[in-house]
Amino acid sequence: MAQTVVEGIEGVQGLVGQHMGYSDWVTITQEQVNQFAEATGDHQWIHVDPERAKKESPFGGPIAHGYLTLSLVPGLLPEIVDMQGFRMGVNYGTEKVRFPSPVPVGARVRAGATLASATPFDGGITVNIDVTIEIEGGTKPAMVATVVYRRYL
Repeated sequence: MAQTVVEGIEGVQGLVGQHMGYSDWVTITQEQVNQFAEATGDHQWIHVDPERAKKESPFGGPIAHGYLTLSLVPGLLPEIVDMQGFRMGVNYGTEKVRFPSPVPVGARVRAGATLASATPFDGGITVNIDVTIEIEGGTKPAMVATVVYRRYL
């Protein structure tokens, strides 16, 4: 269940500048990393060869793809915010994405979200959400991004 529930365009606009909460922690598994590699064709050894990654990488073992970390956002955001009163919503893109810290396989991560802006358009609203993916026990975020969604009335 979402930590923040809001109704309609006015409700969304009332959240601008507010931190909306955090998702649950999720564990990044080697199987998940391997499946992402299959889906994207990115089979770089730092992700999919645990033995080589333990021996040769500066990270001490395999790490998740940065884009795998980004791909968690659509699944984690509904745990944080539920924007009701709209017929549908779509992922409209990202404004900026950075991966300040690698995510080791086996690490637990969670998302935190702040509503950066809410701009109405004819038939709905565009929302920009600042999302940070944190690594449990980490000192730097794994990912920071501004994601853009459109909600339609």
